[in-house]
Amino acid sequence: MRKKIIILFSTLLYSFVYVTSLQAQQDIFEKLNKIAIVDQKVMMPMRDGVRLSTDIYRPKGNGTYPIIFSRTPYNFNSWGDGKQQTRTAKRAYDYVKKGYAYVVQNERGRYYSEGEWDILGVPLTDGYDAFEWMKNQSWSNGKIGTLGCSSTAEWQMAVSALDHPSHAAMVPQGFGAGVGRVGDINEQGNWYRGGVEQMLFFSWLYGVEHDKFKPRIPLGATQEDLIRISRFYDLAPENPKVDMSQALKHLPIQDILKNINGKNEIFDKMIRRKPDDPQWYEGGIYHDDKDIGTPSFWFASWYDVSITPNIQLFNHARNNSKDAFIRDNQYLVIAPTLHCAFTRATENTIVGERSVGDARLNYDEQITKWFDLWLKEDSNNFKETTPRVQYYTMGSNQWQSAETWPPENTEMVTYYLHSNGNANSRFGDGILSTRKAKKDHPDTFTYDPMSPVPSYGGNVCCTGNAVKGGSFDQKDMEARNDILVYTTNVLEEDTEVSGFITSKLYVSSDVKDTDFTIKLIDVYPDGSAYNLDETIQRVRYREGYDKEVFMKKGNIYEVNLTPMSTSNMFKKGHRIRIEISSSNFPRFARNLNTGGNNYDEKVGIVAHNKIHHSSKYPSQIQLPITKK
Repeated sequence: MRKKIIILFSTLLYSFVYVTSLQAQQDIFEKLNKIAIVDQKVMMPMRDGVRLSTDIYRPKGNGTYPIIFSRTPYNFNSWGDGKQQTRTAKRAYDYVKKGYAYVVQNERGRYYSEGEWDILGVPLTDGYDAFEWMKNQSWSNGKIGTLGCSSTAEWQMAVSALDHPSHAAMVPQGFGAGVGRVGDINEQGNWYRGGVEQMLFFSWLYGVEHDKFKPRIPLGATQEDLIRISRFYDLAPENPKVDMSQALKHLPIQDILKNINGKNEIFDKMIRRKPDDPQWYEGGIYHDDKDIGTPSFWFASWYDVSITPNIQLFNHARNNSKDAFIRDNQYLVIAPTLHCAFTRATENTIVGERSVGDARLNYDEQITKWFDLWLKEDSNNFKETTPRVQYYTMGSNQWQSAETWPPENTEMVTYYLHSNGNANSRFGDGILSTRKAKKDHPDTFTYDPMSPVPSYGGNVCCTGNAVKGGSFDQKDMEARNDILVYTTNVLEEDTEVSGFITSKLYVSSDVKDTDFTIKLIDVYPDGSAYNLDETIQRVRYREGYDKEVFMKKGNIYEVNLTPMSTSNMFKKGHRIRIEISSSNFPRFARNLNTGGNNYDEKVGIVAHNKIHHSSKYPSQIQLPITKK
């Protein structure tokens, strides 16, 4: 009887939530229709004849308006009943009410848009052609701002390099998937970190890629027909649910999607590309040989998958854009949140399981002022009142500002690794100290790719249930002997670390190739150990991503890892810690240690890896410490 009551209650609750959701959606559309001309399923032509499905919302009347433009691979069919559809309508309502036209478009090959989709490979000309079409509409004032997060942001930077005269401003948020190569950073749109595959796209592609055998709308369908059928056919695939925590364990990794009956066409191509493959430079992602031609308001997050490349791109635009005017109009916000979770900050913001305090910020107000400045030529006070860089410092739990990143008042302090050869686990003797070790007492650990160090929290997104992002207590993880732990003495005063964290390891191994990982930790007085950022380096790419150089048994090699980034106040009584290992799975793909392709291999080799630390081999981490 009790079970029946619970089922009945659950059914009634679901029905209430569903009806409430539908009512909210109906309400927002009613409000939108009162103030806006709604023109849906406009098939915008590209130069090659492909038409992209576009919804246009503009104020009623015969005026001309600036345009806020979002282009996305995600579903925004307004006849659905999901959160994304309601969110689109709400955003359209908000901008129309402010005197803007809001235009949202699907990338080619997505939903009602024609053509073939290719993640990171959609032609740059699609963005340029969309700008050209919009500026010529009778209701346009000729100025366009681009807006979006994640895959709705990633295309903006490369299109900015085309310098269309109507592209007056952009707001990329969580935009790492659009960053290819910036200086020494080579992630190729989040596919790699340090030459190691980030497995987020393995999961993401399963969830979003449309099958080549999907139902298709006949070419040349009229707008009237598209509007009519969109009420009945959403074209959104409903993939069977998959336990990604298990699916990502499959070997070889090239067969992961095949093993779960996923679509393999795009994945098959990408899994074989090496970090410097020429194909990475033929698609739609941004590389540092392109210019940024647009005033930009960048939004990043400390616990996003690509915080360092994101900040590096801001610095690159600010320091290297050809036009001094563009260099002077770059602004950055860094929030203490997960991927695209800026507005979810509360009075007590919890990221993972660590509280970072009241991290709220007036995002919408700032973004509106930004667009008003560039699209309406509103002489507002954005530039006078908005810091160049707004960043949130965890630990002290406060928003701060700076003119540069890293902040001007930081200095790099080197901490060297020490031990008597037994830094394994938090029970070992690993020390971080500002003095160099003298004699080499290398720390040895065994890395078995069949039993990798599991990812626990971290700077990650989009992996389904495989990895939960954010800051979690690493204390229990640090009991493993395949994790080396190095910790400072108890801090005698508050110590703020804000900037890029660099690390150099001197390593040796009995295999041709392996990986090394580092994780930065804030250790509380009670022993809780909260992760801040993490990185990895495949040793074969230690001399550059354009070549592979394998190790020889017994030789010692210098390995410089991709920088980490954070802003954290290590409070008095806390300690600074790093963890070193050779895996962080499934955040990153496992190295099977063979020196082979890795992606097409099933069997791994156990590696016996060493970290050396002495005056000759000064393994170290450099922390940007704020001067008082």
